[in-house]
Amino acid sequence: MRILFFSVVLLVLTSCGSARVNYDYDDQTDFTSYATYNYFGDMETGLSELDEKRLMDAMDATLGEKGFMFAEEPDMFINIKSTVFKAQSANNVGVGLGGGNGGIGGGVSIGIPVGGPKMTRELQIDFVDSNKDMLIWQAVSESPFREGDTPQEKSEKLQAVVDKIFSKYPPE
Repeated sequence: MRILFFSVVLLVLTSCGSARVNYDYDDQTDFTSYATYNYFGDMETGLSELDEKRLMDAMDATLGEKGFMFAEEPDMFINIKSTVFKAQSANNVGVGLGGGNGGIGGGVSIGIPVGGPKMTRELQIDFVDSNKDMLIWQAVSESPFREGDTPQEKSEKLQAVVDKIFSKYPPE
């Protein structure tokens, strides 16, 4: 019984904190022809300078593990965009009132939001073919965000998001 309880708690905790990622790509692209990358020089990521460095370090490590090399004259360029927004809490409490008399009934119900808005970071990563100047792959993730995280927590969370984003690259 204890194992079941802890399994459920672990499932709830991990499902609340994980990133959701949506992918899109050009299905006519041969992704095996790409071996090198670089970042757009005029990128405006929307991240702080420190978070931008953390993210790029995580991406460099992950892309290196996948066999990609950083190059001055790359096969593809990477563009990064990030925004933080407040998402309304999905938790609601329902309050209902009903009554009936003589075969006639009625009721009123309302949902009351519980908790405040949650901070969410949307991270968009675009891969652009450097020769064709054409978008070939895109990932958009949404993950929980807290401004008060320590630098170590920020690095770990960004690495987890990058791992999730690149788990489906190259597309099959």
